[in-house]
Amino acid sequence: MPPLSEILIFSAALIAAGAAAGLLAGLFGVGGGAILVPVFYQVYGLLGVPDAVRTHIAVGTSLAIIVPTSIRSFNAHRKRGAVDMDILKGWVIWLPLGTILASVVAAYVSGAFLRIVFMVLAMLIALKMFFNREHWRLGTEMPRGPVNAVAGGTIGLLSGLMGIGGGTLANLWMTLWNRTVHQSVATSSGVGVLISIPGLFGYIWAGWGEPGLPPFSTGFINWITVALIIPVSLLMAPLGVRLAHAMTRRQLEVGFGLFLMAVSIRFLVSLF
Repeated sequence: MPPLSEILIFSAALIAAGAAAGLLAGLFGVGGGAILVPVFYQVYGLLGVPDAVRTHIAVGTSLAIIVPTSIRSFNAHRKRGAVDMDILKGWVIWLPLGTILASVVAAYVSGAFLRIVFMVLAMLIALKMFFNREHWRLGTEMPRGPVNAVAGGTIGLLSGLMGIGGGTLANLWMTLWNRTVHQSVATSSGVGVLISIPGLFGYIWAGWGEPGLPPFSTGFINWITVALIIPVSLLMAPLGVRLAHAMTRRQLEVGFGLFLMAVSIRFLVSLF
């Protein structure tokens, strides 16, 4: 058992991280993974978590936190009839398989590899935010069969490696095939459920018995972080929402893009 003073310092730092993550998640309207992973990476570094496991814990713990929020969001959207269940049924095998594959990959790759994946995808999402055009389309109907399976598996794999619920990537895919933003957002809440639950168990397995884990960790999931972040982030999110309503959609897109660009640069610097 680590000293009480160490646990208290660790908890205080995470509470501050949860407040920042909740504020930013409410401000930018994202599920939190894209916010949580870089915040956790910074906090764990300040607390002396070894670099060999720091990124892995940030990603795995982010997926664990997304589980309850994605389930709650999915149920709310489903009650409103906004979720396209046909899309989710087509991905019900492929999204979890992609996420499980991500946890297998995470068990054997370095933290630097995970940071590179996050950095590249965050940069691409940031560019989409900067140059987003609603008329960009690949077609009018989403593909089915093998193309749909590959898309679902890829979204699960990349989301599992990034520690996100897949909403951003699923939204991008669906809107490119003429789905409305509102329907894409609602359906993506179900994507979060199909990614975060297998991701939780996958990262527990991937990190089982790893040296250097912070106190109260099971594999690459840190339960102190989970317990502290969820209530604090939920408390701070409404403040972020109020700030968001004072800004235009374009300001939010550019703001989130700048945040992701800053994260990409921070991870790039960490590689040297």
